[in-house]
Amino acid sequence: MQFSYHENASDTTLNINNDTYKYLIKARRHKIDDEIYFRNLKDDFIYLYRLDKIGRKDASLTLIEKEEKIIENDKKLHLAWCMVDPKTVEKYIASLNELGVDKITFIYCEYSQKNFKINIEKLNRILYNSSSQCGRSSIIKIEVCDSLEDFLQKNPDSYFLDFSKTNIETKKDDIKTLIIGCEGGFSDDERISFDKEKVVGFTSSLILRSETAIVSASSKILL
Repeated sequence: MQFSYHENASDTTLNINNDTYKYLIKARRHKIDDEIYFRNLKDDFIYLYRLDKIGRKDASLTLIEKEEKIIENDKKLHLAWCMVDPKTVEKYIASLNELGVDKITFIYCEYSQKNFKINIEKLNRILYNSSSQCGRSSIIKIEVCDSLEDFLQKNPDSYFLDFSKTNIETKKDDIKTLIIGCEGGFSDDERISFDKEKVVGFTSSLILRSETAIVSASSKILL
């Protein structure tokens, strides 16, 4: 762990309990006077605390110093992910966070199941842990959009990941926003709205699952 997450990091005193207590005190076996780094993942600072008191179920720490320390990708990538099973999102979003994806908008496309609902609070918990592991000083920003049409009105310069002779790597420097289909891809009606000059794909002729495509595309653009 590069740091621990706590929403109140920056306060003069910090109290930890539940999972954070179990990890730092029971698993990592921190002792009195140990120094531990925390972030709140809302500002750009990392906070150094001294462990002052350990109880049976909680512990308290005192702030020693803070340092502005921004650890982010230079390139910003906004993904528009047509809604898939939330369990799939929960499984792969940590990898996208580690790659440095800046933002994900989940879109209800024609082939998306309308009963799928994103639990943003649960995803944020996954992202807090992911950033603690990889050292990132923020987490992916998450939004939900009702339709592809609405999204394109707000993001007219978006690229689309689909079957294309234009390899994604040849456009990696131009892509700021990338739309990825759900299982089943895009409908014919949705493809009509595509700017044909902004459709990119992979050299592979195999059909990829949505989660495989989104991680692969992000890797090619960001790494």
